[in-house]
Amino acid sequence: MQTYQDLAYVANGRSRQKLDLFIPDKGKKWPLIMWIHGGAFRTGSKKDNVPIAYSKHGFAVASLNYRLSQHAVFPAQIEDIKAAARWLRGNARKYRLDPGRFGVWGESSGGHLAALLGLTGNTNTFDVGEHLDISSQVQAVVDYFGPTDFLQMDKQRLPGGMVHDPPDSPESELIGGAIQMHKDLAAKANPITYVTGDAPPFLIVHGDHDPLVPYQQSVILNNALVADGVPVSFYTVMGEGHGYFKDPKVADITLRFFERHLKSVNVNNTLLHG
Repeated sequence: MQTYQDLAYVANGRSRQKLDLFIPDKGKKWPLIMWIHGGAFRTGSKKDNVPIAYSKHGFAVASLNYRLSQHAVFPAQIEDIKAAARWLRGNARKYRLDPGRFGVWGESSGGHLAALLGLTGNTNTFDVGEHLDISSQVQAVVDYFGPTDFLQMDKQRLPGGMVHDPPDSPESELIGGAIQMHKDLAAKANPITYVTGDAPPFLIVHGDHDPLVPYQQSVILNNALVADGVPVSFYTVMGEGHGYFKDPKVADITLRFFERHLKSVNVNNTLLHG
């Protein structure tokens, strides 16, 4: 495996606007999985839980850093993720990537950003900076227990679970103010706002005893995708909480999802430009 660390996807950008790239040794035009770490939008690193083992299954993996909420408020985070997708696609030939076979996978806050990327890839929403002639579209999305509608999280939380309405909650710090006092900004950050029928296939995985991100957050995203005819698989991890799943089916379902949607798709040659 070839490894490239701290590749800047924004020229002269911040230290958080970098990624690590892992590419199988032999061959060219590998399908790519972009990994987005969690951490409540305010912690975490591209070194966390990176699915490097997927290189053994014929995938390149890019692990992304992005600006956290203490660096900049929303939409800076998704602007960074989209900039990284455009940079990777623009440099696909250099790094032996297939520009028509990009997937994204994130957990917790990273799952939220993965869903946003998948649902805004066919538009220029949140596209700023460089490589604007290159698409940020992905062909598959895996959302592990990401939040969606911040405004409903406290209504849905388990007894004793994390509270989300106060101004110092992760979601409030992300948008720059208490979420219930800034409902327009919360709606802008809600992936469901951008659901359309031409969205890529989704896999959603969530534990039904999650004390941090309520399980119902994934239920309402799944329902919105189904209502618009988006191909979606929703796997409930029974009796488990916020990640670190013991259920062996989770890993198998995820691998099969990416193999089905990134290894059997037809290359879209328009993705490099628009």
